[in-house]
Amino acid sequence: MHNRIYPVVFMFVSVLSANAQEKDSIKTIELDSVTVTAASYRTRVNRSSTLPVEVAGKEFLHSHFTGNLMQTLEYLPGVRSMDVGSGFSKPVIRGMGFNRVSMVENGIKQEGQQWGSDHGFEIDAFNIERVAVRKGPSSLLYGSDAMGGVIEITQTPAPENNGLHSEVSLLTKSATNALEGSVMLGFKHDALYAKLRYSEKHFADYRIPADTIVYLTQQIPVYNHRLKNTAGLERDVNFYAEFRQGRYSSGYAFSDTYQKTGFFPGAHGIPDVSRVRDDGDSRNIELPFSLVNHLKASSRQQYFWDNVAGTVDIGFQNNHREEWSQFHTHYGSQQPPTVAPDKELQFALNTFSASAKLRSLACGDFVNTLGSDFQYQQNRIDGYSFLLPEYDRLTAGLFALSERQLSTQLSVSGGVRYDYGKINISAYSDPYLNQYLHEMGYNDELTEQYRWRSYPVDRSFGNFSGSLGIVWNPAAHHSLKANIGSSFRLPGANELAANGVHHGTFRHEQGETALSSERGWQLDGSYIFDNQDISLSAASFFSSYDNYIYLKPTGEWSVLPHAGQIYRYTGAEAVFAGAEVSLDARLLKVLKYSIAGEYVYTYNRTERTPLSFSPPASLRNTLSLNIKNFQVYTEMYNIAAQNRVAKNESRTPGAELFNLGGSISVPFAGAAVELSLSLRNLFDTKYFNHLSFYRKVEIPEPGRNLTVKITIYNSKL
Repeated sequence: MHNRIYPVVFMFVSVLSANAQEKDSIKTIELDSVTVTAASYRTRVNRSSTLPVEVAGKEFLHSHFTGNLMQTLEYLPGVRSMDVGSGFSKPVIRGMGFNRVSMVENGIKQEGQQWGSDHGFEIDAFNIERVAVRKGPSSLLYGSDAMGGVIEITQTPAPENNGLHSEVSLLTKSATNALEGSVMLGFKHDALYAKLRYSEKHFADYRIPADTIVYLTQQIPVYNHRLKNTAGLERDVNFYAEFRQGRYSSGYAFSDTYQKTGFFPGAHGIPDVSRVRDDGDSRNIELPFSLVNHLKASSRQQYFWDNVAGTVDIGFQNNHREEWSQFHTHYGSQQPPTVAPDKELQFALNTFSASAKLRSLACGDFVNTLGSDFQYQQNRIDGYSFLLPEYDRLTAGLFALSERQLSTQLSVSGGVRYDYGKINISAYSDPYLNQYLHEMGYNDELTEQYRWRSYPVDRSFGNFSGSLGIVWNPAAHHSLKANIGSSFRLPGANELAANGVHHGTFRHEQGETALSSERGWQLDGSYIFDNQDISLSAASFFSSYDNYIYLKPTGEWSVLPHAGQIYRYTGAEAVFAGAEVSLDARLLKVLKYSIAGEYVYTYNRTERTPLSFSPPASLRNTLSLNIKNFQVYTEMYNIAAQNRVAKNESRTPGAELFNLGGSISVPFAGAAVELSLSLRNLFDTKYFNHLSFYRKVEIPEPGRNLTVKITIYNSKL
C-alpha cells in the first residue's frame, strides 16, 4: 500500500530547482503573500526570493494547533517532529535534527541541550504568531548550527488601533486528558505596543493502542493502555514590547518556561516490570523525570537611513536542565550525595549572544548586506552521574550578501561567510571508576587511562561558507530557482567529550577530541506554479558531506559496568537527497483539495549503510470545505515503512491514518469566539514514529485523540 507514495514524490525529483540561503530574513518574513491560509497545508513561497523559506501565519498555526509547535509544522513538506513522549519535541528538516537545526525567536537562537534525543525546545506554543521555516543549509545567515535549516519565530505587526486587547485560549486533548490554557493582554498607544501572556499545561500519562511493549526481549505490560509516568506540566510567562518612532524602532522580549515531565520507567535504565505497575494516578510525576527552566531576554534595535537599514540584536539565556532518577550506582563504593541524592544529571547553560546587520539599497539594482554575530556559552554540571563535562564555547562570524535584479524575470544572489569557534572543555576524573577498575583487577595503565572520563580540550575552528543562487520567472505564474552552496558545522561538546551511559538511549556514548568540523556541498532546486485556482510546488535537493559526525558502534566493550558496547562519535562521508511536492487545487468555490508528499534518502558512504533517524516517506491528502467563517476537513495521512536503517536501529512499519477536523468563528458580546475540533488517528491505529525517543522501546504513538480548542479575541476592552 505504502509503495504508492514513492512514484508521486519521485515524479518531481528531476525538476531543476534550488533554494538559495542568502537573502535577508527581515525582508522575506514580513511579506504577507507567503502567509499560510487556514485551508492550506503548505505555505506559498515568495517567488522573488532565492531562499527556501515558507512562512506559516497565525491562521495556519491556529487551524493546526496541537499545543506542540513541531507537530503543527509537520503539515509542511520536509518538516518532521522528533517526539519525546506526548509533550515535547524537536524539529527534523530534510532528515537533519539535533544541533544541525536552529530555533530562532525574535532574532536570538534558542540554546539549550538540543544535542540529546530526550531534550526538546522550551517554547510556548500559545505565544507563537508567525513561523518561517528555512529548509536546507542556512549557516550563511545563522552560523554553524543552522546547517540543516532554521525554525524562525517572529512577531506579527502591532494592532492599528489604540487601546487594550486580549486573547484567551482553552484546550483539551483526550489521549492525555490534557488541560491547557493561555491568557494574553495587550496594550497599544501610538508608538508604544506591549503584551503579556501566561500559559499553563497539565497532561496525564498518555494512551497508546497497546497493552504490552517489548524492550530488550523483555515483555513489559502497559496497564489500562496508559504509558506510566509520562505525565507532565508546563508554565510559561512571555512579555514583549516595541516602540516605533520615525525611522527608529526597538523591541524587547522576555520569556520564562518551566517544564516537568516523567520518563517511562521501562525506557530509563534496565527494564523492570515492577516499575511500571499501575499506581492508580495517571497525573502524578514520579522518578525518573526531567526538570527544565529556560529564561530568555532579548532586545532588537533598528534604524533606517535613506537607503540603509541597521539592526542590532542582543540576548541572554539561562537553560537549567535536571534529570532525576532514584539513586543507583554500578560501583559498590559510591554513596548517595547528602544533598539531592536522586539528582542524576544537571546541566546549567548560560548563553550571551549579539548580532549586527547593515542592509544597503543604494547600489542601483544591487541589494547588499553586511553582518556579524557573536555567541559565548558557559555550561556547568552536577549530579551523581556523569555524561558531559563542563565547557566554555565562543563563536563569531562575519558575512556579506548581495542580490542583483538582472531583469524583471531574472535575479541572482550570493554570499560568503567566515566563522571562528573556540571551545575549552574541562577534565573530569571519576574516583569511583578508578576504585572499581582496581577491584576488577585491571592494570594501572588501563585504570589511569579510563578514570579520566574527560580530558582537557582547548581547540579552535575556522570555516568559510558561501552560496550562489538564481531565480527565473519565465511567465506570470511560473518560477524556477536554483542554488549551489557550501556549509559547515562546528562539532559540539558532546561530540568532542561525552563519555558515559546515556540512559535515554541506554548505551555508552563517547566523544572524539580530534573531530574536525562538518563540511558539505548542497544543490537545491524548486519549481512553483501559482494562480487563482492551483498552487503547485516541487523541490529537490542533494547534499554531500566529507565529515558527517554520527554515533558509530565500535565493537569495543565498555569498562563501565552494565554499559555494553561503546558508541563513539565519528566522522564519515555522507549523502542526503530527496524531494518535496505540494499541490492545492480549488475544485469548487468552497471546496479545496491538497496533497503534500516528501522523501528523504540518506547514505553513510564510509560504512555503506543509511544514517540513523532518517524520516520515512509520507503523503498527506486533504479535502476541505470553507464557507465564510466555517471550515471542515478530512485527511488521509500515509507513512511509508522505513526499512533503510543504520546499524542497531529498528525498522519501522508504515501506517495509514485518518484525521477529521473543523473550526467555526462567531461574534459574541463584542468579541470573536473561535471553536476548533480535531480528531486524530480516527481508527485508533497502532503505529510507530521512526523519529520518536520511545521508538527503541517499541512504544507506539498515541491512539485516537480528540482535541478541542476555544479561543476568545477581544479588541474593545
